[in-house]
Amino acid sequence: MLGVLELSYLWLKAAHIIFVIFWMAGLFIFPRYLVHHQDALGRPEEAAAWIEREAKLRKIILTPSIGAVWLFGLLLATVGHFWGETWLYAKLAIVFALSGFQGWLVGYSKALAKGEARLSSRRLRIFNELPALAVVVIVYLVVVKPF
Repeated sequence: MLGVLELSYLWLKAAHIIFVIFWMAGLFIFPRYLVHHQDALGRPEEAAAWIEREAKLRKIILTPSIGAVWLFGLLLATVGHFWGETWLYAKLAIVFALSGFQGWLVGYSKALAKGEARLSSRRLRIFNELPALAVVVIVYLVVVKPF
């Protein structure tokens, strides 16, 4: 089976990149949704619309994309014989952190659905920048392979 995957390396790589783009798009927009949702807490109809939008974002983009990113990423690491490379472990640590970040966003979304706003809109806007910083570091690690 590994031989078949080795022949498919470029296809796996393309799929991984595609799903990373989808996942990052979801992670870039989700905190903004939460800002708008939190600002709408005093307006029940508008808040309900944000709950629905957040659920669709999770169901259609975030959940399928994170699974595909992990699947294709682990296959690439195996087929590309990258296990043991320090840059890969650094990348995986950041991807674990982004996965946890997504989990936290989902939890905060569910808290907002109950009317519980724990953070300021400013802090949520700052959180919106975290995925972008992670992408910069990940691309550097994968392309440059500094260690």
